[in-house]
Amino acid sequence: MPLRRLTLTVLSAAAVLAAAAPATAFPVPMPGVDTDPVPPMAVAPAGEDRLTVTVDGSGERALDGMYSLDCHPAGGTHRDPQLACDRLDEVTRWGADPFAPVSPRANCTMIHGGTATARVTGTWAGRPVDATFNRTNGCEIARWNRLVPLLPDGTS
Repeated sequence: MPLRRLTLTVLSAAAVLAAAAPATAFPVPMPGVDTDPVPPMAVAPAGEDRLTVTVDGSGERALDGMYSLDCHPAGGTHRDPQLACDRLDEVTRWGADPFAPVSPRANCTMIHGGTATARVTGTWAGRPVDATFNRTNGCEIARWNRLVPLLPDGTS
């Protein structure tokens, strides 16, 4: 008898929760409507993916300076615009900012990756970009390396 009472209690609780849930919690597919919750990333119209990168303190004069990057189609003063655009396309995901800073709650190794700094500004995937990068700890180094070759590799 206790099992039957438990089953009824669980079923009753589930019914109450289902009735109290907002309508959007249980989407109903509609004919002819795409129900994919994560739409594919659209490529911005030509000329709208444009970034300016400023690098300083890399230890190599050839890597320091300011350069531009245009994507879709690739161009600008970047040393390898197609490779940089391809990498940005790889790391761009719906709902995630490829230029996001390291979380303040992240546990980072205390290693120093050099004095290089970079600032990236412009527009990517239809959104404004204004991000700074450094190599002061393991998290920042990983964040920097994730965007190589947009940011130069081989920094001191």
